Amino acid sequence: MSEVKTQLETDMRVALKARDKVTLGTLRMVLAAIRNEELAGKSARELDDAEVLKVLVKQAKQRREAAEAFREGGREESAEAELAEEAVIKRYLPEELSEAELTEIVRAAIAEGGHSGPKDMGKVMKAVQPKVAGRADGKVVAGVVKAELAG
Repeated sequence: MSEVKTQLETDMRVALKARDKVTLGTLRMVLAAIRNEELAGKSARELDDAEVLKVLVKQAKQRREAAEAFREGGREESAEAELAEEAVIKRYLPEELSEAELTEIVRAAIAEGGHSGPKDMGKVMKAVQPKVAGRADGKVVAGVVKAELAG
């Protein structure tokens, strides 16, 4: 079983005993998303840590996007609730890369593959994604790759 999933389940029980509604609700939703992913496809399977982290990244992104939508709609209280849930999820994600670290990884990938110009963006993204999975937003990565290939 995934260590991250085990930690999520343990923390959910702690939140239940502590009557921490935000953490409890968030962890229940995340664990449900993980179970749905395990049951998706032709046969049920156990997710490994990398796959669990992918689900966590997706859940955090959904919360962030929902918060933005609520803010645009003038529903600040709902936006804050979404951001609180995102903060709970981020506890289980690896620390995000700084822009300097990300730029360094992108430059290394460009140099290794001998890529140049915007036409190679897909190839560079494919090389960079496994190295930054869960530690950088895809839009930010794409922006850095585009800037490096253009420059």
